[in-house]
Amino acid sequence: MTKVFVNLPTSDLERSKAFYTALGCDISPQFTDENAACIVWSEDIYFMVLKREFFATFTDKPIADPNESVQVSVAFSKDSRDEVDDVLAKGLAAGGAEPKPAQDYGFMYSRDLDDPDGNSLGFLYMTPEAVENGPEHMAEQSAAS
Repeated sequence: MTKVFVNLPTSDLERSKAFYTALGCDISPQFTDENAACIVWSEDIYFMVLKREFFATFTDKPIADPNESVQVSVAFSKDSRDEVDDVLAKGLAAGGAEPKPAQDYGFMYSRDLDDPDGNSLGFLYMTPEAVENGPEHMAEQSAAS
């Protein structure tokens, strides 16, 4: 099984740890120290939140400011619209920001959440019919109605 590790820069490691635990994530102590924290989303998905200075040791490229530009947006599916709204409420209460209004396409509902450093997260719910048949099929059905 492939594990996914997403590395994100942070200017405040303790703030990042508090934010991600508020979303319901755990911290893996064996991969956490004064430079980085391992955020556990599931048994296969992890974020390594790294102090900007430490993050810079892994690349010769400049580290972008996620408040100014987006390099990547990580999206997570949820089992319902309520779960999407719940994780956004937790994230907003923990210092995150919602950069744009929710998007509701009927078959898919999504909301974006920026962590306190400006890193972009997306949360979405897609109806089982859309998952099975694809969004184009859902759009065709809507147009025929």
